[in-house]
Order: sequence, then C-alpha cells, then structure tokens
Amino acid sequence: MNAPDVRSFTVGPVQENAYVVRAAGDAASALLVDPGDEPERLQRAIEQLGVQVEAILITHCHFDHIGAVAPLARATGAEVYVPQIERPLLSDVMKWVPPGFGPFDSYEAEHTLAGGERLSLAGLEIEVLFTPGHSPGHLTYALPGALLSGDVLFQGSVGRVDLPGGDWPTLERSIETLLRHYPGDTVVYPGHMGLTTLARERDTNPFLSDVRQRLAPAAERSSAAPR
Repeated sequence: MNAPDVRSFTVGPVQENAYVVRAAGDAASALLVDPGDEPERLQRAIEQLGVQVEAILITHCHFDHIGAVAPLARATGAEVYVPQIERPLLSDVMKWVPPGFGPFDSYEAEHTLAGGERLSLAGLEIEVLFTPGHSPGHLTYALPGALLSGDVLFQGSVGRVDLPGGDWPTLERSIETLLRHYPGDTVVYPGHMGLTTLARERDTNPFLSDVRQRLAPAAERSSAAPR
C-alpha cells in the first residue's frame, strides 16, 4: 500500500503539529489528527483541500493537542477517537489547562482506544499502538510508511516526562518498541518540530543511547568491546 498523503499545520502558542491525512492526494475523505488550536484555520485548510473529514484521531489529551477538537467535530460531523485512559481530560478540558491558555470547549468522544486496535477509516488502514510515557494513555497511529507519534518521539528529542503521568522508563520502552517493529525509513510525524525517520532517531538522537545499546546486535557489541 502506498504511503499516505500527510499535510502538517503548526498551530497555537505551543506550536503543535496538527495533521490532515488521506490515502492519496486526490482522496475525497481524510483524517484529522491532534487538532490542538486555531480551528478556523484548520477548517479553511480542510475546505481548500476539498476533503470530508471522516474521523478525528487524538494521540493524547494534553491541551495543546485537543484545543480545537470540539469546534472541528461540530463543523465536520466527524467522530472523535481518543485514548481511553485520557477521555476525562477531553470531557472537561479547562480543568487541565494551565493559566494563560484557552478557553477551549470540552467534548465527549464517540470512541475510545486502548492500543491494539486496527481501524479502517477514510480509505486508510491504521494500527493503534499503546505508547505511554509522555502521558498515561498515549497512542501512536501507524500507517504504511508513517507513524503519527504525538509527543513520544521528536527530531533529536523525546517527549517530556515531568507532567502528571509521565515516566521516563515507560517512554523509553515505548520508543524502543517502535524502533524494533517498524522499518528505519518509516517517517515520523511528531506533535512538535519537524519530520524525521526512525533510523535517524535511532542513530543520532542523544536521548536514546541506552536504547541503541539494546538494539545493537550482540556480535556488534562484542566486537566493540576493548581487547
């Protein structure tokens, strides 16, 4: 299956990446992933692309990834898929928003996901992966040749773990799982900053030195040992 057509829109004061994803450049239906802010701008982009949003997928429910969910769900009629553990954060958004941000509208998601599901939406086959560590219920959405990774893995960095529910060993295991199960040329579409690939992060990300050691073949580790 061909790689999807992914359009990135950096929105809001935290510079979060929202994505419009469709099976091909001329596909009539699409997914909207992590609409964090600027709903009017995202709606204009959807209209300019000439697509019908079939579903809104959320990687995790930190405010910068869900701030525009409610208005865009209303405008498009799309149903919302959210991490099961974090559904209450979307249901009562402003309870969790730091001072100085918002206001955002709450929304009751139609669907919850725990990881392990396979979705067929907008002509796309999507594997739902449970990738906690940055947040307790964090999900990554895998498509052919692409990972919509939210705040798990960034270009040269990783998701922070100092927010409620964050945990470094858990995040490290989540990233290692992605590196073990997907090809190095898989494109990573992160929640912040620019695009990257799994191979680039495996080989150069300064936060993944321990993971690199575990991924290296035993023979390679042995040959590198002092003699």
